[in-house]
Amino acid sequence: MIDLHVDKKKMEANAKYCKEKGIVLPTIAQMQNPEKIPSNVTNDLKNIGLWDIHPRNLFRITWKNEQKAKGGLYGDTNYLVLPPELTGCKAKIVALLGKWFPTGAHKVGASYACLAPRLVTGQFNPAVDKAVWPSTGNYCRGGAYISALLACKSIAILPEEMSKERFEWLKTVAGEVIATPGCESNVKEIFDKCWELRKTRNDSIFIFNQFEELGNPMWHYNVTGHAAEDALKKEMKAGEQLFGSVFSSGSGGTMGAGYYLKSIYKNSKMAVAEALQCPTIINNGFGGHRIEGIGDKHIPWIHDMKNTDMGIAVDDEVAVRMLRLINEPQGRELLKKKGVAPELIEKLNMIGISGLGNLISAIKMAKYYECTEKDVIVTVFTDSLELYASRLTELTKERGAYNDYQAHADYEMVKSIGIDNVEEFTYYGKRRVHNLKYYTWIEQQAKDLKELNAQWYDHDNYWNSALTIAPKLDELIMQFNDMAK
Repeated sequence: MIDLHVDKKKMEANAKYCKEKGIVLPTIAQMQNPEKIPSNVTNDLKNIGLWDIHPRNLFRITWKNEQKAKGGLYGDTNYLVLPPELTGCKAKIVALLGKWFPTGAHKVGASYACLAPRLVTGQFNPAVDKAVWPSTGNYCRGGAYISALLACKSIAILPEEMSKERFEWLKTVAGEVIATPGCESNVKEIFDKCWELRKTRNDSIFIFNQFEELGNPMWHYNVTGHAAEDALKKEMKAGEQLFGSVFSSGSGGTMGAGYYLKSIYKNSKMAVAEALQCPTIINNGFGGHRIEGIGDKHIPWIHDMKNTDMGIAVDDEVAVRMLRLINEPQGRELLKKKGVAPELIEKLNMIGISGLGNLISAIKMAKYYECTEKDVIVTVFTDSLELYASRLTELTKERGAYNDYQAHADYEMVKSIGIDNVEEFTYYGKRRVHNLKYYTWIEQQAKDLKELNAQWYDHDNYWNSALTIAPKLDELIMQFNDMAK
């Protein structure tokens, strides 16, 4: 669970360190509602770039940043609405945009929520400890960035086959970058590297494993969930309803938003998506794939399977072809002819590959349940093309220049997305997936079997205790900031 027990002396020492570095910490409430951020902070932000290594950018960990590279403040929640002309389904799909976070991805929020409780309680010493961020992509980028803002050292760990953009940027921010063997689905190799570091490093390291850190879904429950609710209030018209939400398995964190939405919209469903080429959830399977950010080969410790209604496997070939369709000139011209609004087409580069995986999953959910024009489905575009531009270049080298014929074929492919590789979970279907945690987390990662059982048999108490802890954390953050004045 999230440990908020305070070591007063260490807390005071950390506050003194932050004071010397000019660091003030945002609360979860301020991330939900940036209007609560003090005016002296917003005045400073007017002269700071969105990606700058500056501690004030901690206050840009929100879905409500202005869409500006420098000097932006806050506005409404950033999202897109995807119409039937693009998706081929009747339901309206609303997707939050991760592009306008520092680093261009929403994982900075999860990494902050994992580190902040350790910092304000004195469990993590920023002057001495190295923060280790094991990840399949954006989380270690977010963690390295948060570490830099907090003036502490970091180690980023990610698979060697992740996009070139991720590595190039990380080298400028993280103290150390470790590339592990394999692709997106090679999570165990990342875990193995963490055990190696524990055994071999003489310096002090603190590992923030996104797949087991409950601060991850806690942040999404309280921040991403509220942002989705804001978007729904703006977009849902009289007679419309939230049918459900869809999130990639990944680390299991973003599903926290789905748990929040289910607590507000009582009849809504939540689906978890994965790559068809590594169907761990729907088929106890394995393999490698090309949808960066979707995760595989294990069930994250922080995934609440009892609160998950459906599993959806996405063919990575569909995501890759759709990436070209919405970004290449021939594809965009075709979308315009098919009735997609030009102003929306210009914004489609705000969708990265994992975002396309989420979109495809939302389409499959809508078609499976025969959703109508009265239904709304929510998902998240975690990052944008900005982190995948090299993939388009690679695809051109691999498959040749994009042309009108390919654009028509890809558009028809999107329109014909069906309900294959979908499982609507029964009680025992959920239990089957939950049980898979045993092999990774009890046998390999030394977690407690009693806690695994508590996740299922003491479900409401276990998950509510973790997800609703934000007010207590905020109290500690405010105390910490008072000490650091």
